[in-house]
Amino acid sequence: MAEAEDKALRVELAQLRQEHRDLDAAVEALSISGNSDALQLQRLKKKKLIIKDRIAILDDQLFPDIIA
Repeated sequence: MAEAEDKALRVELAQLRQEHRDLDAAVEALSISGNSDALQLQRLKKKKLIIKDRIAILDDQLFPDIIA
């Protein structure tokens, strides 16, 4: 993997992790508020799952499991 590509993947990974944390906080805040919109909550959770999947893909690209 080229160094520039590696750096770009690391930047994207950091951004996705931050977005995942932000969504987690938003979901928690909506849940605690008591007047949460169920549809909005469902959309946020779905977006979190999509981001989590993308994070896993990037992790695998950057840090492949090498079985010796």
